[in-house]
Amino acid sequence: MRTALILVWFAVVALPQNPHVLIQTEKGAIEVELDAVHAPVTTKNFLRYVNAGFYQGGMFHRTVTLQNQPQSTVKIEVIQAGINPEHSKDVLPPIVLERTNKTGLHHADGTISMARGLPDSADSDFFICIGDQPELDFGGKRNPDGQGFAAFGQVVRGMDVVRKIQSSAASGQTLSPAIRILSVSEK
Repeated sequence: MRTALILVWFAVVALPQNPHVLIQTEKGAIEVELDAVHAPVTTKNFLRYVNAGFYQGGMFHRTVTLQNQPQSTVKIEVIQAGINPEHSKDVLPPIVLERTNKTGLHHADGTISMARGLPDSADSDFFICIGDQPELDFGGKRNPDGQGFAAFGQVVRGMDVVRKIQSSAASGQTLSPAIRILSVSEK
């Protein structure tokens, strides 16, 4: 019995915890739970920027709505943020793309994911999905390479803030003015 209790205790203690991050913006707070189990590389990358303070003074700079992407045949809805421009010369090397067909994660309503151009090029910009966005998963058609984006967590509080940011004034897809990030920290 004692051995079984020790094994149960060890199993509980050894389980990795999914960190929570609080993003304080001018419009309010957004809390995300990161999935360190299924997307460890992307989670670690995001936390490097968080813990180095790179997002403090950063901004949500992009809003993608159904109305502001007339040239795109595959429409999505997201808001995108980046680090404080003062840190742009300090951006860390890009990470390997953790594709959704490998992680099992999907771009559902409230998913946080890394922005990228080419595969294996994500560094600091991230986005949050508004509504389900399957075209951002592996095999989706939003990016011509079909590799999708690296989903790595979920908003657990503050989707009302995400929607406020998305509906803020914009010129095309550029928020005008950008929504400042006051702080980002692990909870």
